[in-house]
Amino acid sequence: MNGGSLGMRTGSYGSLDKQLQQNNTASNNNNSNNNYNGVSPIPTVRKPSKMQKEKERLFHWICKFAGRKRVGMLLLCVISAVVFVWVLYVGKGEDGQERVNVQSIGVNESIPLNNLVERDALSLPNLGGVVQDLALPPPPPAVFLGYTLPPGHPCNVFTLPPPPADRKRTGPRPCPVCYLPVEEAIALMPKVPSDSLVLKNLTYIYEENLSRDGEFGGSDFGGFPTLKQRSDSYDIRESMSVHCGFVRGIKPGRNTGYDMDDDDLLDMEQCHGVVVASAIFGNFDEINQPRNISDHSKATVCFYMFIDEETETAMKSAGTLDSSKKIGLWRVVVVRNIPYVDARRTGKIPKLLVHRMFPSARFSLWIDGKLELVVDPYQILERFLWRKNATFAISRHYKRFDVFTEAEANKAAKKYDNASIDFQINFYKSEGLTPYSEAKLPITSDVPEGCVIIREHVPISNLFTCLWYNEVDRFTSRDQISFSTVRDKIMAKTNWSINMFLDCERRNFVVQKYHKEVLDRIALHEPAAVQPPPLPPSPPAAVLSDNLPIKSTVETPPERIVSIPVRKILPRRARVRYGYRRHRKVAAGNLNSY
Repeated sequence: MNGGSLGMRTGSYGSLDKQLQQNNTASNNNNSNNNYNGVSPIPTVRKPSKMQKEKERLFHWICKFAGRKRVGMLLLCVISAVVFVWVLYVGKGEDGQERVNVQSIGVNESIPLNNLVERDALSLPNLGGVVQDLALPPPPPAVFLGYTLPPGHPCNVFTLPPPPADRKRTGPRPCPVCYLPVEEAIALMPKVPSDSLVLKNLTYIYEENLSRDGEFGGSDFGGFPTLKQRSDSYDIRESMSVHCGFVRGIKPGRNTGYDMDDDDLLDMEQCHGVVVASAIFGNFDEINQPRNISDHSKATVCFYMFIDEETETAMKSAGTLDSSKKIGLWRVVVVRNIPYVDARRTGKIPKLLVHRMFPSARFSLWIDGKLELVVDPYQILERFLWRKNATFAISRHYKRFDVFTEAEANKAAKKYDNASIDFQINFYKSEGLTPYSEAKLPITSDVPEGCVIIREHVPISNLFTCLWYNEVDRFTSRDQISFSTVRDKIMAKTNWSINMFLDCERRNFVVQKYHKEVLDRIALHEPAAVQPPPLPPSPPAAVLSDNLPIKSTVETPPERIVSIPVRKILPRRARVRYGYRRHRKVAAGNLNSY
C-alpha cells in the first residue's frame, strides 16, 4: 500500500497508466476482491494545473503544522464565519428598507405587528418557526392625552380682572377669555379621539313595537324604559345598549318622529368634523347670524338650524327662506312629525341627541336659538375642551348652584307645572339627592346654564347626553333639574368629569338676544320715530368759496335736527311684565386674544 501511495504522488503518468491497467486485469480475474494491494482503482484524470498544485502544497503545509483534525475544525469555523457575515449583510439591507417605511408613520399611528412578523419570517427562514410562535399582544389604541401650552404663554398667566364697579348694572355680564389665534387653535385639533374610559362601544335600542309594561314616564319617541332598565343604564360597562330617542326607526329622522328630508339626512351624515347646531320651534326666535367666523371655519364647520313647519311658514312669508335652504351660514332643516306638543321639550332633541343626527361628526357646539355666536368655533373648542383635556363642557349658572333652589325658582317663574317639579325632586331625593355643599368639591355647581353645550362625540359623553335626555323625556323638560343626577351617577362608576366653566365666559362668545315674543311686545309699545324735515338746499359754490355762508331764513333750528326720538318709559310694573328686567342685552365683551 505504501508503494502504491508513493507511486501516486511521485510516479510519471506512464507508470500510473500501467498500474491502472494491472489493477483492471486483477479485478477481472478476482471477482471477490475489488482492490489491488489495498489501493482503490483511480479513474484517469487530466493533468492538474499549476494552481491546483499550489493549493495541494498549501493544504499539506497546513496539515503538517496543524494536523488533520485541527484542519477540519478550522474549515468549519471559516464556513460558519462566512455564513454569519452573509446573514448580517442581508438583514442590514432589509432593516434599511423597513426603517424608511417607519419614518413615514405619524405620531398617533401604530405599526401592524403581524406584518412585521411575516417579513421577519421570510427574511430568516431558519428562524421563521420561532418568530411565528411568538404571541404578540395587539397595540393599544391611540387616544388624545391633552397638551399644555409652552411656558411663558400669555394664557398661562391670564387671570380674570375684577368686575367693573357699576352699581347700576348688577346682573350677569361677560368677562375676558384668553383664546388662541384661529390658526393655532386649528393646528391643535386632536388627530385621534379622547379616551372613553370604561365604555368603548355604545349602541341604541330599536323597538318597532313599543312595550308599555311597567310604564313610568316616557314617550313614543324615547320609548318607555322601565325603572330597571334605567338603573341598568347607569352600570357602566365596556359595551352597552341604551334608550336614546328615535326608538321606532333604524335610522334617526326617518319614520321615527322628528322626521327630516332624505337630502338633509344625507348631508348631515357627510359632516365629519365640527358641527354647530341650533333650533327654533314654535316661531319663538329670530335667526341670528354668527360673526367673527374665519374662512377656514366657513369652509369646514357645519352650521345647522332646525325649525318646525310653523317657523318655516313664518320665514317663507317674511321672504327669508327659499328653496336653497340657506340663511347666511345656517343650513335650515325643516323637522316634521314633531313628537311633543311642548316646543321646549322638542328643542331638547337636537340639543342632547346631536350625536345621533350627525353620526360622523367629532365635535359639536350647541347654542340656543336666542343666542348669537361671536367667536370662531375652533377657538371655543380649544379653550374649553382640548386645553382642558375634557370631552364635555357647559357653563354653570351665574347665580344658583343648588338643585333645590333651582326647582323653587322654576316654580316661582311658572316654567313648568309645580306638581311635576315636586314629583321629580322627591324622586331624586329618594335616590340620595342632597343640597349642594363643599363636600362635593372639586365639583363647583349642580346647576348648569344649559343654553350652550360643547362636547366631543365619544361613547362616554354620548351616554351622558342619552341618559340626560331620558330624564327629560320621563320627567319635566327643565333639564337643569336632572343634570346633576345623571352626572353624579356616571362619575360614581368612572373617572369621567365635566368642565363647568364660568357663566361670564359663556357670555363672552355668545350674545343673548330677546325672544321674538318680547321683541313684538317692545315694538307695540315703541313710539313711532319722528322724521326730521329735509335740510335746505346748499348755497352756490361761488358763495361758499368767496363769501361766508348766508344763513337762510327758513333754516331748521338745530334742536330739531339733532334730537333723538325718546322711547316711552314704562312704569316699573310694566317693565317687569314685558320682560325688561329678565331679558337684558349683554355686550359680547373683549374678543381679542391675550
